[in-house]
Amino acid sequence: MSDQRVTIETADHVAHVRMVRGDKHNGLDGAMFLALRDAAREVRRTPGVRAVVLSGDGPSFCAGLDVQSFFSGDSPVALQELGHRPDGELANLAQAVAVDWRRVKVPVIAAVHGNCFGGGLQIALGADVRIAAPDARLSVMEIKWGLVPDMGLSVTLPPLVRQDVAKELTWTGRVVSGEEAVALGLVTRTAADPLAAAQEAAAAIAGRSPDAIRAGKRLLDEAWFLGDRESLVLETELQEALLGSKNQAAATQAAITKQPGEYVDPEPKA
Repeated sequence: MSDQRVTIETADHVAHVRMVRGDKHNGLDGAMFLALRDAAREVRRTPGVRAVVLSGDGPSFCAGLDVQSFFSGDSPVALQELGHRPDGELANLAQAVAVDWRRVKVPVIAAVHGNCFGGGLQIALGADVRIAAPDARLSVMEIKWGLVPDMGLSVTLPPLVRQDVAKELTWTGRVVSGEEAVALGLVTRTAADPLAAAQEAAAAIAGRSPDAIRAGKRLLDEAWFLGDRESLVLETELQEALLGSKNQAAATQAAITKQPGEYVDPEPKA
């Protein structure tokens, strides 16, 4: 088995981040935690990325925590270290592999198939959009082990589902299909081939003004939790920064000529 856990391939302004521990259903061992955290950081630093597709090799997106691997004696991270929060950091290591996708400035689309349990579901919830196979299996599974979800679900789930739905899923740990997940709000939509659908959506996003895409992500992420006044002020500020800019002019030209826009990508920030 390869020691590699995550690969990143970037083409046509789309970064495809793929978990490649398919023989283990992409179970989260210590190396996978580190690789996912580092992948989110690398994508944020990569120039020209306008969208991200997050997927998993093999039969499942991610089946959750691989507890056994932490007792093998060769894990690069001890189980108790997952909860360590470095000084100045928002999240600990366990949380970072999910919530750090929210810190990526461009849209992140998760392609979900097979099992998406526990930590795997929380990683998918960190994405902006989730496209799942109709027969995908999703579960907030921590209750099975007498635990609460602790990989950012308290941040990522509330905007998506009603509180009673969140409680029922957390307390029962029941498995829902991709189709039911759409009805509940866990998943954006289903597709027979979620990876192809995610790549198609990412390509469409990558063809738009990167300034407008980034501003749209910031607007919706921040305004969702602000009062009316603050939301409207933010909306105006972001729009004023776009109006008359080179990329806004390029978007207007593209709309008129029906030709692809010629955009300039912003420099990534550390």
